[in-house]
Amino acid sequence: MIPEGPLLWYVNRGTGLVLVALLTLAVALGVWSARTRAGGRVPGFAVQALHRRASLLTLVLLLVHAGSAVLDEYVDIRWWQVIVPRDLHYRAPWLAAGIVATDVLVAVVLTSLVRRRLPLRAWRGLHLMAYAAWAVAVVHGLGIGTDTGTAWARWAYAGSLGVVALVLVLRVASTGASRPASARPATRGASAADLVGDVR
Repeated sequence: MIPEGPLLWYVNRGTGLVLVALLTLAVALGVWSARTRAGGRVPGFAVQALHRRASLLTLVLLLVHAGSAVLDEYVDIRWWQVIVPRDLHYRAPWLAAGIVATDVLVAVVLTSLVRRRLPLRAWRGLHLMAYAAWAVAVVHGLGIGTDTGTAWARWAYAGSLGVVALVLVLRVASTGASRPASARPATRGASAADLVGDVR
């Protein structure tokens, strides 16, 4: 028997809030793992392992989050709409943002599991889309979340934005500092490939 009512709503609401934090952690660890390879006290492989585990846990919670939305009859969401953002009736723009973010994140995680069988350039290009998926997921939460109007939720979202911004700034700064002057590009900052880092 499928539970209905408040239970599914609380599951969907709770997993959505945890996903914001977990996805932020996964993105931050991904950026940081690239930074540690350029030099740092924490071994790169340790941060990379945490990044992978956080990403896999994010995928599991995404399935629970989407599944609870489909099972809850309060909002009419069909199973195929979890994948294809079409014919949406409930807060369509915000729901579509979540669906697109989910599609990209699932693709990023699954291709990372088989990345040694993929061309490096193709994998890196797709992996960089995780940044956009994270941003779209945050927009989804802000637009559709029932707790968005509360002060603690706004601080939580602001904190997520701050964490990712900070690790990106530190990554770009460490990339520039770790390169000899002759090897640095003419343009400032790190390239897209630098942010992903070496994937040996």
